[in-house]
Amino acid sequence: MPKIIYAAVLLAAAMAASPAAATEYPWCAQYGASGQGGRNCGFSTFRQCLATVSGIGGFCERNQFYQGRGRR
Repeated sequence: MPKIIYAAVLLAAAMAASPAAATEYPWCAQYGASGQGGRNCGFSTFRQCLATVSGIGGFCERNQFYQGRGRR
């Protein structure tokens, strides 16, 4: 009997969990002066992005995949 209860709890938990939605942000940091480094598109503002690349090289640009709040 305990195996059935355990399976039921696991099934209920799996059904209750919803997949995580990806969050897109409007600004991307391209690390490295030549653009050959990594890329991070997790910035809400241009200033956040600039603060991140300051001193380590790189630049900021608009995220071409960002569609604005509430739109997908």
